Amino acid sequence: MAFVTNDVSIGDSEPRELLFDKHVEYIANHGNDKNDYEYCMTEFLRMSGIYWGVTGLDLMGQLGRLNRDDIVDFIRKCHCPVSGGVAACEGHDPHILYTLSAVQILCIYDALDEVDTEAIARYVGSLQQLDGSFFGDKWGEVDTRFSFCAVAILSLINKMSVINLDKAVDFVMSCCNSDGGFGSKPNAESHAGLIYCCVGFLSITDQLHRLDCEKLAWWLCERQLPSGGLNGRPEKLPDVCYSWWVLASLTIMGRLHWISAEKLERFILSCQDGETGGFSDRTGNMPDIFHTLFGLGALSLLGDDRLRKVNPTFCMPQYVIDRCKVQPKTIVL
Repeated sequence: MAFVTNDVSIGDSEPRELLFDKHVEYIANHGNDKNDYEYCMTEFLRMSGIYWGVTGLDLMGQLGRLNRDDIVDFIRKCHCPVSGGVAACEGHDPHILYTLSAVQILCIYDALDEVDTEAIARYVGSLQQLDGSFFGDKWGEVDTRFSFCAVAILSLINKMSVINLDKAVDFVMSCCNSDGGFGSKPNAESHAGLIYCCVGFLSITDQLHRLDCEKLAWWLCERQLPSGGLNGRPEKLPDVCYSWWVLASLTIMGRLHWISAEKLERFILSCQDGETGGFSDRTGNMPDIFHTLFGLGALSLLGDDRLRKVNPTFCMPQYVIDRCKVQPKTIVL
């Protein structure tokens, strides 16, 4: 039987230019209808949704379209006074994922002084385990995503000393596979999203020398399909979000030029909704705020001059990272 590649076809009618104004309107109006089905069903990740929207608009130089005071007030209401962590929404349990989103939003708005960063640091420190790994919350799930979240939060608030960094690095490296990639925990399958988390972790902790960059970059480049899109694992369909996870990892390793930027750009642009704005996961599907940010972020990495420069480690505008005086490492060939 012939080998069949899971891929998509891009028709001549799909967008080939960045629909800048439509994306601004899409993000600015996202969540305005509190009775909308999608809005109600995504309460469990509301904080991250706000981060995706805030960052997307800032990359387009349109941050003023959102109400800063309302957003900062929402974060304060989600900041747990007992644990120190931040929840996705009022009444929910705090989690390290949403704590990072909240810190990223506050950094973009230059508003870290609106929350107790000492409490946030204690919360992150409390989630580290004896082997160096991190729980996502009090319920005990371990994942390399949470290792990235921990060091990203602590570097942005300048509190890295609250964790055992050596053990944290050792745990992440224990999740490295023979193909050069990383999984969610030791012996778990390599996945482009988790590779981004681990490469980003090593970028923040100045440990990129531990990577086998040649092997890992080759694995990432093999994620590009004939359509130009990138998948997260072998045999999977392309998805706009992997345009970010893969490109950001390659950028940190100084190997962005290893993939076809022209073909990838065409794939990303084909995932725009020409009527409503926003990006979908792949050509012809419905847009959402998650894929919209990562589509814009990937285009920024590819050098689209209508977008602000994005930092590949934090997925935040570079000017914000500079203002925070954070210096994640990259490899320059």
